[in-house]
Amino acid sequence: MKRSELFFSFIQVPIDFLMLILAAMSAFAIRNIPEFLILKPKLYDYPFESYIKVILIIAPFFILIYALEGLYNKRVTKHLWQEMVTVFKATSIALVILIVAIFLKREWFSSRFVILSGWIMVTVYVSLARYFINFLQKWLLRKKGMGVHRVLLIGRNGKMSTINKLIKQDKNLGYRVVEQIGFPHLKTIKKIKEEKGIDEIILCEPSITDDEQEKLVDYCAINNIGFKYIPTSLQTTRYEVNVLNGEPIIDVKHTPLDGWGKILKRIFDIVFSTIAIIITSPLMLIIALAIKIESKGPVVYKNERVGDNGKKFFVYKFRYMKWEQSISHDNPKLKDAMQLEKKLIEKQSVRKGPLYKIKADPRKTRVGRLIEKYSLDELPQFFNVFLGSMSAVGPRPHQEREVEKYMDYHRRLLTIKPGVTGMAQVSGRSDLNFNEEYRLDLYYIENWSLKLDLKLCLKTFGVLLRKRRNS
Repeated sequence: MKRSELFFSFIQVPIDFLMLILAAMSAFAIRNIPEFLILKPKLYDYPFESYIKVILIIAPFFILIYALEGLYNKRVTKHLWQEMVTVFKATSIALVILIVAIFLKREWFSSRFVILSGWIMVTVYVSLARYFINFLQKWLLRKKGMGVHRVLLIGRNGKMSTINKLIKQDKNLGYRVVEQIGFPHLKTIKKIKEEKGIDEIILCEPSITDDEQEKLVDYCAINNIGFKYIPTSLQTTRYEVNVLNGEPIIDVKHTPLDGWGKILKRIFDIVFSTIAIIITSPLMLIIALAIKIESKGPVVYKNERVGDNGKKFFVYKFRYMKWEQSISHDNPKLKDAMQLEKKLIEKQSVRKGPLYKIKADPRKTRVGRLIEKYSLDELPQFFNVFLGSMSAVGPRPHQEREVEKYMDYHRRLLTIKPGVTGMAQVSGRSDLNFNEEYRLDLYYIENWSLKLDLKLCLKTFGVLLRKRRNS
């Protein structure tokens, strides 16, 4: 851990302690506000002096639970939303233990209102304090270089080139590439360490032997250097080890979305889409009226895409183009629209591979530019999810002419339902090239879980607020 990270880890303890005390005091103060007592009369008077003494005993216990949950590892690149979820979980664990203790020792205090409001306020206060600390850490990282990890990349393949490019483009990742070498020769690594310093090594070289990798891991452990490696495609798959006629055999699992996995995902989709439709229905109504007022044609258009197992279906989207230039089977001028799109792809597409993305598309309406910029045109896809042709999370649904350009291995994307959002959408949306998108979607297929679906849905809300660079 860097010195700056140790410093922020150290100051986080007294700050958390202060937030716990302030939250407890706020909960006590609210309990004594007359307006709140309308809900339930206050049954007793509890002296503040006695209350605060109990809180000063309890607060260190909360700090201990936070430490056990890893909340004092203040790596600058730690995701804030993950930290807030951990704060909520750790506070809940501590609170359950506290409730049991109060049940056994009632003379402390037994106000359910104080306990409930204290739980909410501790979560909010501690999370807000951590937000400001995280903001300060990242500002120092970007402006002063404090907390930057010097990383050595080992490998000359496409994956390492992508990692190198990503680190150089995004300072918030907290890395600085000191060197990229093709093979892990220890003499070369020692020389780089002496001249430039190394905090972490990232390896992606399939040809390295087990002995060479073991020596590299030992060297990193001895010199307090972090070691990470990017696995090959086979190493990322899920597998089970079984025995066949006395011989060990590895059974590669293509996806957890079999059997109960598929059932659980469908239940999640129904619940998610129902809630999403209810919440967004006022916004969808406003968008529909705006589209209708500005231009002629249907508000929602159907665009044919290829789904799981190659089945074709219609994706519902708000129309963001002029109707006569929209690619829809319902458009009477579809032939002319297809020819225009072909010309625009040849002249203005900013993507490589099977997919296209037209820069500064002249076919968009004024309303269309706004809703497409923030992906609001995709809101009707919640109905696709509810009806079962799409999932909340999954690979992008592609057009047939795009699928025809797939390599054979790309067709793994068609083994599950396409999604409204997914790994690619939260990692770069339309700014990614097709191969980058494919690798992310393949990781999702091989590592699906309900937790991952929920995580990606939550991250999507933040991504939607950013403008697409290729819009």
